[in-house]
Amino acid sequence: MTKTIYLWEKETYRYPCAGEFLPNITAYLHEDEGIRPAMLVVPGGGYAMVSPTEGELVAKKFFEAGYQAFVLTYTTNMFRIAPLKKQPLKDISRAVRYIRSHAEELQVQSGAVACCGFSAGAHLAGSLAVHYEDDALKEEPHQEVSNRPDAVLLCYPVITSGECAHRDSFDLLFGKDASEEELAWASLERHVTADTPPSFLWQTLTDELVPVENSILFAQACRRAGVPCELHLFMEGCHGMSLANEDWATNNIGEGSLYTMTQQWQTMKTLCGQNPAAIPETFAAAAQTETLADFVREWTAATAVYQQQKEQRADSSIAQWPALALAWLEKIWVI
Repeated sequence: MTKTIYLWEKETYRYPCAGEFLPNITAYLHEDEGIRPAMLVVPGGGYAMVSPTEGELVAKKFFEAGYQAFVLTYTTNMFRIAPLKKQPLKDISRAVRYIRSHAEELQVQSGAVACCGFSAGAHLAGSLAVHYEDDALKEEPHQEVSNRPDAVLLCYPVITSGECAHRDSFDLLFGKDASEEELAWASLERHVTADTPPSFLWQTLTDELVPVENSILFAQACRRAGVPCELHLFMEGCHGMSLANEDWATNNIGEGSLYTMTQQWQTMKTLCGQNPAAIPETFAAAAQTETLADFVREWTAATAVYQQQKEQRADSSIAQWPALALAWLEKIWVI
């Protein structure tokens, strides 16, 4: 069973040009009486978008392994309209609290809720892991329920705002004029404590967008703090490999995965109505579509040149990471 759960009401959600978009989770639930651990999948996209290749494809992998799986579609900043600040953190915090507060309905084991993030989505999952007590989260619903993940899986993660930063992610979060305080807050390796959830990380040594030092820095911080941690570094591979299997390599991600692009569609529609000149000519046709399916088709056509330039090949070694992560979770949880 699949269903969409909205995390905000229209009256309380505020982000410029969001249109009808509301941050949400898509749930992939087993239709039996079993109580299962939960995996909240947080796709990447550089805080500019929510990548469809790291959503349903990954959720179904954990679903098949016996988890209740969820995909978070959170606030992003495609056109640099306004810095995101802590809005994505509020989205993921609400998602974890929702899953726990509805554990009986969702048939979730409330003490076994993990987050699996990719790239900037891993930064978001990691942000919740180290900042779950942040003051910005103290007025949201279900305060009586913990928003601390029981474990995090960080896949080719954005971690540091320092020398090895993926700078664009931090520009979209806090703007190019971000303060030193904001950048220090967002540099996750600085905030690992003994209370940080157990962490599993993987990345390739040849990652061309996010330096592998990001994973190493976080693992080192976990080791110093005594946080259970496992790190896998693969010899070669590009950034953004998702499951690294044939489905990813051939973009066989399924029609059901398109929901992650809802905010892009709604933002473009809103901008098209308010300020058409703000839409790049490449995306003019996409901005005028009336359905999500039409938008995705036009978006895909507009980005086809880039996609052709980036060769994607499955890697049987890297494709083992979900099995490694599941085995690790069995070690740290009694499930």
